Amino acid sequence: MDIFLLAAAVVCLVYFVFLLAFGMDFAIVWLLAAVFLGGLSFVWRQQKAGIWHLPLWLKIAAGIVIGAGLVIFLAAEVQIVGKMGEKGKPDLDYVIVLGAQVRGENPSKALTKRLEAAYDYMTENERTTAILSGGQGDGEDITEAEAMRRYLEDRGIAPERLIKEDKSTSTEENLRFCAGLIGGSDASVGIISNNFHICRALMIAGKQGYTNVCGIAAYSDPKFQVHYMVREAFALVKEKLR
Repeated sequence: MDIFLLAAAVVCLVYFVFLLAFGMDFAIVWLLAAVFLGGLSFVWRQQKAGIWHLPLWLKIAAGIVIGAGLVIFLAAEVQIVGKMGEKGKPDLDYVIVLGAQVRGENPSKALTKRLEAAYDYMTENERTTAILSGGQGDGEDITEAEAMRRYLEDRGIAPERLIKEDKSTSTEENLRFCAGLIGGSDASVGIISNNFHICRALMIAGKQGYTNVCGIAAYSDPKFQVHYMVREAFALVKEKLR
């Protein structure tokens, strides 16, 4: 078991360095996992060698805490995976394209995936209006909404089918600000985001009073998928606690 834990710690450390090279946020969780697993490996080895003798109550308490954490994490992942294949409904009144990072004036890979899904849906459902939601953050020369507008218009989507919401800086603000741009409380709405994000986006939409809403899942970069899934599990638990 100590060898398995040590190997897992090394994998987490290597993945941390890989993510760090790409400047991924929340990469620190993999370093913490490496330290935790490495520590467990060391304790296990000390116990097996008879050097340390931890009291039974401490072992039971540690087991309960670790077990509860795993159960919560796996429950969150089940919910995330359950929404990753959402395809939406045809002929929605609106689709909301949630913003993601823009590098200079160019959409990041994550945002490009969302825009690809938006373009596909808009070309197949010609009466749907898209609300492009996202403000301007650090390292962004234009708003995320403007970058999305340019992308879709350049590919032939008519300007009158696009509405910009360019003040929001989070998913909560995306959906709250977009609600004021939707005509009628009974309008049908699809939320377009990367597949790992759909579950939490729908949860937030439900809290904010969206009733006739569905998800439309875009792909995400496969080399970061594991990281996205882990990060999203923490975000989902945080959202539920709120």
